[in-house]
Amino acid sequence: MSAFLQQLPALVGVVIGALGSYMVVMRGDAARFRREQAARGEDRRLAAYSEFAKAQRTSVSTMFRVAAQLGNDPHPHPLPLDEAAVRLGETSEARDLAWESVLLFGSPEVVDAAREWAVAVAEMEQAVRAERHDSEGWKALVEKQRTGREGFYATARRDVGLPAGHSGRWQTRPDRDGA
Repeated sequence: MSAFLQQLPALVGVVIGALGSYMVVMRGDAARFRREQAARGEDRRLAAYSEFAKAQRTSVSTMFRVAAQLGNDPHPHPLPLDEAAVRLGETSEARDLAWESVLLFGSPEVVDAAREWAVAVAEMEQAVRAERHDSEGWKALVEKQRTGREGFYATARRDVGLPAGHSGRWQTRPDRDGA
């Protein structure tokens, strides 16, 4: 019995060491799991934001061309509304689908900024579908869209931890800023 008592402190030490190692490993695994989950969440948000931005931009590009046909925009490749109608429908559907991803994965701030941009794009679409010949009104809609886009990008970048980026405004021709 005395041999067992002599070995008891060593046995207790082994048990405590094993439990300590187990706890350290479990905490490390849990922390790694949380980091991986956060990274996957950021990847999903970034993909949703990018998909939404591409869908918005596709719509805007088509509307610039239709507005040029109406005499409202200096785009070099005018497109009649009847030829653009199918494309506008497809881009509208793409925007709607991308919007769902933003709603699912986006932070409230990004969703609000996306909504602001989407409203501006919808107003542009209403103007081209109504075939308005109003250059000054079109310029105001374009500016609202650009401001909405800048706000969306700035908010989305902050949400996924990216540094601030370029505003996207650049001079392409003396009579029109970059889209």
